[in-house]
Amino acid sequence: MATLLKFCRPFCPIRFPNLMRTIRVTTHLPHNTLFFNPKPRRSSLIRCARLSSLSSSQPSELCLYNTMTKNKQVFEPKLEGRVGMYVCGVTAYDLSHIGHARVYVTFDILYRYLRHLGYEVLYVRNFTDVDDKIIARANELGEDPISLSRRYCEEFCQDMLHLHCLPPSVEPRVSDHMLQIIDMIKKILDNGYAYRVDGDVYFNVYKFPEYGRLSGRKLEDNRAGERVAVDSRKKNPADFALWKAAKEGEPSWESPWGLGRPGWHIECSAMSAAYLGHSFDIHGGGMDLVFPHHENEIAQSCAACKESNIRYWIHNGFVTVDSEKMSKSLGNFFTIRQVIDLYHPLALRLFLMGTHYRSPINYSDVQLESASDRIFYIYQTLHDCVNVLSQNDVAVRVDLIPPDTANCINNFQNIFVDSMSDDLHTPVVLAAISDPLKTINDLLHTRKGKKQEFRIESLGALEKTIKNVLTVLGLVPTSYSEVLQQLREKALKRAKLTQDQVLEKIEERKAARRNKEYEKSDVIRKDLAAVGIALMDSADGTTWRPAVPLALQEEKVTAT
Repeated sequence: MATLLKFCRPFCPIRFPNLMRTIRVTTHLPHNTLFFNPKPRRSSLIRCARLSSLSSSQPSELCLYNTMTKNKQVFEPKLEGRVGMYVCGVTAYDLSHIGHARVYVTFDILYRYLRHLGYEVLYVRNFTDVDDKIIARANELGEDPISLSRRYCEEFCQDMLHLHCLPPSVEPRVSDHMLQIIDMIKKILDNGYAYRVDGDVYFNVYKFPEYGRLSGRKLEDNRAGERVAVDSRKKNPADFALWKAAKEGEPSWESPWGLGRPGWHIECSAMSAAYLGHSFDIHGGGMDLVFPHHENEIAQSCAACKESNIRYWIHNGFVTVDSEKMSKSLGNFFTIRQVIDLYHPLALRLFLMGTHYRSPINYSDVQLESASDRIFYIYQTLHDCVNVLSQNDVAVRVDLIPPDTANCINNFQNIFVDSMSDDLHTPVVLAAISDPLKTINDLLHTRKGKKQEFRIESLGALEKTIKNVLTVLGLVPTSYSEVLQQLREKALKRAKLTQDQVLEKIEERKAARRNKEYEKSDVIRKDLAAVGIALMDSADGTTWRPAVPLALQEEKVTAT
């Protein structure tokens, strides 16, 4: 028999943790028809059928868009097998909004994917707990600024837990790193890049010719702006504070320049250097931080240490409302708490990764409803699959997976690695999951699928493959049945109905059909559908599931 294909292209290790043997396909392909995993981690091998269209593909390398170079670059860490990553955290003076959620879901996915590839990642995400906004809010509430900030740091951590964001390796706070901050300011002064004015210390941007290389802004175009105070004592309008002299009623610390507190930008330079050194791999945050925050960080860090170098600057796009950036200052924001009061946190996570991280994403009810509907379908399918698998006492034989199933799995894995390696293209992965889910549903519910040879083996392999991908995406719930119930409860809350009221409507409709009052039956169905409750008729009776409300479905179609 002629060889159908040689060695297939590598794929990232979407592994079968409990299946350590090679997965063989019931086919007559030669034994050298294999998949291999990319560096740096090895994984299980899958022998598969009919993948000749992939035989000429090249190995996928992780490419990330670098804001500094304005293009995608192959990711090559400073130290082989290790990654240092710093992400700017929240200024903790209020509950976080979904713009914040997008930042930290984005970098959680990057963190998970790097770990999935086998890298040891030191992930640092700070808390700003000393800042003008914190002081202003504390004065409003008559509360100590540090106590207020500590409280909102804890609230933020709860939000991240709800969103399935893994905790970083380190979460440093400004108030705990005054020595490092003061030491860095001393070095900047000693190197001639800053000047003192009445107890304040300012960075002189004209002393740093490369100022503007990250944002692309020209120095003459820079003006005092957001978090860059207008001050006639400054040599240049764009000069920014490294240290601020103490004011009455504000928290302050001893320094060589008198009592005071740090400016906003210096904290991240000092804390990133403290945990990752002056040269590390990834620095990230929202696109709004490119200027002035990250531009100022580069200037400070290089002024303190000429060897300072960040290899990759990564920034995510805005969340918009009516095409305008969502922010607290504009008053058009929704807190994470407000959103997850009505929608499941994993539906919000799915919504946020449904658009490529660098593109703007427009917040709307129809988008959240669609994400909620989609994630219900994913978990319902996997729940049904696991139930069938649990009813079969025979151990799953991984050496008996039919070619069609193997091809479905391998195609999905190929799309996964191609998309994630192409600057974390999560929307393509989420779209590609449809095929293995459909295959599961066919095996579970169709006459042909129920009769398929090695059906249980196929279901087991498909479920594990999907679950491994969902793990990388941070979308695996504690329990499928539990999350499905939570999604139903959120849908009832949005519909302003109780479970009992829905069941009463089902019984009312059942009686109407029994009495051949089909018009009344249709009205009941449509009324429930209008508020996002879809009735599902089967031989076993009528059940319900959450759905996109009819009016929003029409809005979605119109928008499309």
